[in-house]
Parts: sequence; C-alpha cells; structure tokens
Amino acid sequence: MVLSKTSSESDVSVHSTFASRYVRTSLPRFKMPDESIPKEAAYQIINDELMLDGNPRLNLASFVTTWMEPECDKLIMASINKNYVDMDEYPVTTELQVCWEKFARYFEVELKEVKLSEGYYVMDPKKAVELVDENTICVAAILGSTLNGEFEDVKTLNDLLVEKNKETGWDTPIHVDAASGGFIAPFIYPELEWDFRLPLVKSINVSGHKYGLVYAGIGWAVWRSKEDLPEELIFHINYLGADQPTFTLNFSKGSSQVIAQYYQLIRLGYEGYKNVMENCRDNMIVLKEGLEKMGRFNIVSKDDGVPLVAFTLKDHTNFDEFQISDLLRRFGWIVPAYSMPPDAQHITVLRVVIREDFSRTLAERLVADVEKVLHELDTLAARIRMISSTSSVTVSEEVVKNNGQVVATKKSALETQREITAVWKKFVLERKKLNDKMNGVC
Repeated sequence: MVLSKTSSESDVSVHSTFASRYVRTSLPRFKMPDESIPKEAAYQIINDELMLDGNPRLNLASFVTTWMEPECDKLIMASINKNYVDMDEYPVTTELQVCWEKFARYFEVELKEVKLSEGYYVMDPKKAVELVDENTICVAAILGSTLNGEFEDVKTLNDLLVEKNKETGWDTPIHVDAASGGFIAPFIYPELEWDFRLPLVKSINVSGHKYGLVYAGIGWAVWRSKEDLPEELIFHINYLGADQPTFTLNFSKGSSQVIAQYYQLIRLGYEGYKNVMENCRDNMIVLKEGLEKMGRFNIVSKDDGVPLVAFTLKDHTNFDEFQISDLLRRFGWIVPAYSMPPDAQHITVLRVVIREDFSRTLAERLVADVEKVLHELDTLAARIRMISSTSSVTVSEEVVKNNGQVVATKKSALETQREITAVWKKFVLERKKLNDKMNGVC
C-alpha cells in the first residue's frame, strides 16, 4: 500500500522557493509582517523585485560613480560591518547624542541640557519642562540613553508638557530620539507609551543600523502627520529626470542599506525581531549577574531598556575603570570606559552593549576575562604597595658608615616613582609576551 504525505504549511519539505507559499503572497510595503520567512525566500523575493530597476551604468542622468574595480568591491564587502565613527575611546561628555550637539551648533539653536545627578542618569521630565519657554521648538526625549541604556520617561514628560501648554498657550511638541530603543520597545515592551500614542510626540527618529540589525548607514525620521513637516522645508528637484522631494542635508546615498533593512523586515517580521530582542535581554542578564557575583561592581544600567550593562567599581583605591578597559583589550574585548556628564562627572563607568551576535557563551567568557583582569590589577597593586612601603623604610635606605656611625638616606620621590614605573612596564611586557604566545605570534 502506498502512503502519501502532503507538504506542511511551513514548506519545510519544499526546497524550491518558487514552489513555496511565499511567492503566492504580495510583498508587504507599509507594515512589518507578523511572522518570519526563510532567508532564501526573502532574498529571492527582493532580488526579483530589484530586477525591475534600471541598470545603474545606463543611468546617464547621474554624476554618481556606478562602477569600481572588483578588487575594490571585495574591500567594501570586507569592511561593510565597520563603523567609521567608532573611536578607540568614547569620551562621552553629554547625555544628548552627538547629532543633537551638531544640530544645535550648525543651525545656531540654543541647547538647554538637563543636568544629571548620581544615581539618576537620564533627563528628569520635571526639570526639562521647567526649562521650556516661548522660544522652545521642542523637547527631545531619548529612548535608550547612550550612558546606561535607560529609557527616558516620555509619558510623564508628555503629561507635564500638556499642562504647561494649557497654562501658557504655547504648543511645544516632543521629539523622541529612539535611535537605539525604537527597535526594542515595540517588541519586548509593547505596553510602554513613548510614541505617537502620546499627543505631543510629533516626530521620532530611529537608527536601522543599531537594533534594526543593518550595517552602518541607515536611519530615518517619522512624523506624526504630513502637517507636522512643513512643505516649505521640503525641496523638489527634477534634474534627475522626475520630480523628487527631499528633506535631508545630504543627497546621494547608496541603496544597499535600504535594501538590507527591507530584507530584515520581511525576513524576520515581528516574530523574528521579538526573538532577537528577547535573546539580547536574556544575555544581558547573564552578564549583569556574572559581574554582580564578583562583588566588585555597582550596576548603573537598568534591566528595562536597551540591552547593555553599565557598571562602575565599588573601590577605586588601587585602580580605575580605564585600567580595566585597557587590560581587557589584551583579551580582544573593546569595552569603553567614560565619565558621566555634568553633574555626575565624578562617576566613571564601563559599558557593554549586547547585540544580536553576542551569545551567552561570549557573555560567560567576558565575565571570566574580567575576573582575570581584576586578579592581575590586584597583583600589580600589591607589588606597588610593597615597593612604596619598603622605599620609605628599608629597601630604599642607603647605608653609609662615617666614623663608625650609620647614616640612613632615603631615596627621593623621583627614584621611588621610577621603581614603580619599572614594575608597571615589566608587568605590561610580560602580559604582552603571554598574549602574543597565546595568539601564535613569534
């Protein structure tokens, strides 16, 4: 007897994309799909759609380069995941992101900053509303602080600002900088009100190259309604062949990141993004708990927010966060250390951002390496204390006999400092040799 089995709804048994159910449905254009689809299907669907585009090399309207040597194409692909603006150090000097400082400076807008305080590292809504006057163009709230990942309280800010607008007759709106949190809150904190559910939120920006899961170079701004973006701010050009409205400071831009973002949206869907963000949050908890168990750090980040761990030493007697950051580099980790903005600049923190590709295994490995670094710094501090103490008692004494009398002469502060420096250099050199040996460097 012959038994027959039909293919399942998931199309697991069908290997051809064109034989699957995914080519029988229209492409989503204005809404993220609820469910994920196979990566092969997402690629084929978008690739087929792009076949309708014109050939860039036959586009005689554009001045933009449309061909480079294959060797350069390979270099581009090899470096596409590197962010040009990432520095070796992260000198964070303000809670507001750099783009806000640039905006204020380039367009001569007065930037009023709400000062922070120890233990409260985000904007206080009450203090922010107190700074609002008749010339305020908007209040910017950050959904995901660069300092500790915390979401600012947009709901409270909205409620307080509604009352102030009623009292004064002003119409001060809110802009939400959701560069990091815009792709996090909708999936794991859907009940959180921070977006257009609040009446005064008129615009939102989000970075696709952060938790939108695309390489650097994609982001956008969304307005509540067409009326909130004045027509006089939109430029219309037609010298490329058709009327094109534009509202950006730059013009020409590669299309690859836009295509990549669309791929992620239809490939992952709501289901996939939710899974990714939950994994990031879970791995953040693993790292946080591992650091807490050491008993050496205070955690200054929050569990609810951008998945990152920001932490500071409890005891700064022997070393600081910058030294921990420096030694972690010898294990391959780039963990920034930075001072908090005013009025919390006396607080220095280390920060680890948990991304999609940061697994639980890596979290556990980082915890182990932090413990190794702490042990090395403790050992070095003990050596330095020994040198300092003996320099003033015995080891640094030069014994001179003069007419049968013993004269003890202490070494100078410079000589003592040179000994301490020598110990430090020896320690660093030994660590470098050990790391080179582990990495197979001769």
